[in-house]
Amino acid sequence: MSFKVLGGVALASLLASVTALDNGVARLPVLGYNTWNAYQCNIDQDLMLTTAKLMKSLGLLEVGYHYVNIDDCYAEKNRTASGDIIPDKIRFPNIKAMTDEIHAMGFKTGIYSDSGWFTCAGYPGSFQNELRDATTFQNWGFDYLKYDNCYIPYDDIIRQGIVGKYQRMADALATLAKTSGKPPFVFSLCEWGWSQVWLWGKNFGHSWRVTGDIAPEWNSLAAIINFNSFITQGTDFSGHNDMDMLQLGNGGLTFEEAKSHFTAWALNKSPLLIGTNLSAITSDILGILKNTEILAINQDPVVGQSISPFRWGLNPDWTSNSSFPAQYWSGPSQNGTVFMLLNTLNEPSTMFFNLTESPWIRAGRQYSVRDLWTHTNNGTAVRNFTAHNVPPHGVVALLLKDAGDEPSGIFPACSVWFQCADKNGTHVGG
Repeated sequence: MSFKVLGGVALASLLASVTALDNGVARLPVLGYNTWNAYQCNIDQDLMLTTAKLMKSLGLLEVGYHYVNIDDCYAEKNRTASGDIIPDKIRFPNIKAMTDEIHAMGFKTGIYSDSGWFTCAGYPGSFQNELRDATTFQNWGFDYLKYDNCYIPYDDIIRQGIVGKYQRMADALATLAKTSGKPPFVFSLCEWGWSQVWLWGKNFGHSWRVTGDIAPEWNSLAAIINFNSFITQGTDFSGHNDMDMLQLGNGGLTFEEAKSHFTAWALNKSPLLIGTNLSAITSDILGILKNTEILAINQDPVVGQSISPFRWGLNPDWTSNSSFPAQYWSGPSQNGTVFMLLNTLNEPSTMFFNLTESPWIRAGRQYSVRDLWTHTNNGTAVRNFTAHNVPPHGVVALLLKDAGDEPSGIFPACSVWFQCADKNGTHVGG
């Protein structure tokens, strides 16, 4: 995938003109489950109920995974004579009873459709049936809609750009909320980022896919992280860059890569939708998914913005490299400054940075260090921090809290001495 990187000022200016869709739902990233990556079309009513029961028994509901979402392939191949989508008669004999039972367990439910003639797997899409289908989905008891981008109508039929194509369903959902008096749907755009959706998606949805489909391998993760490193300004309350489903436990990733995957997605404030067969999940992967300190950053009620790179590391800053993305990231949170150190190398690495390289750190202060993976308090950082022997494709996640003035008498007077000067104009050397 090739793309043109906008300069930081130009991108920030464009994003400033876009307001988030704030209709009372999905102010924070959605946490839950989606069937596609583990099962694709091999889904039925029993699987959905079993999955919900497993999510509850494994403690995933307790830590915030509230959505149980069906993806493609749940419907009959043809609409009824009156034009309605109907569930597969064999695999989903009573879809409303299913959603009622899942709701009774404490979850919400999600479903899937497409902005074109058909879904990506060839089932009925919602083009020219947007309000009809939205009403159907609500009557079936669903709360969330993932909306895909396959089988686009000919230009002389649609007479819309990609924005207008998604606006059709956004308008239908808004109309439905107004006329039904029920809570609005969470609307997740699956547009794959081809038309800079991070610039306009906030007008319509609560999240938007920014790349093509994820695969359970490091190269796929690295490419998605690289792409997202240039568009982090797109995420804030009620609007989130969607980096695609979590691939933990699907094979192809080492344990350290799985931790990096979860950390990068969570701290970038992406929706966290598990795409794993939960009946085969290991305790190690479950432990990653239930890291409440990382989840607390993703679900921060005070700060909605994503972490962003402050230094690329291996490459010069602002370099796009789908194999070796940015390594040094930070961002604000309600409880301190969050750091993510990502070792993109194929060998262990020692990672060092000056604290004030992050724009969220104050000069002349010292900071307590909390490791969000070892769940330990690791002393105080003064001016800089070093993480030793970070594993290949591994991650360090830290929360730094202001701990007062740094000790007096430290030389040099400035830890980052470029353009640092005495009041008489004398520059301070390193």
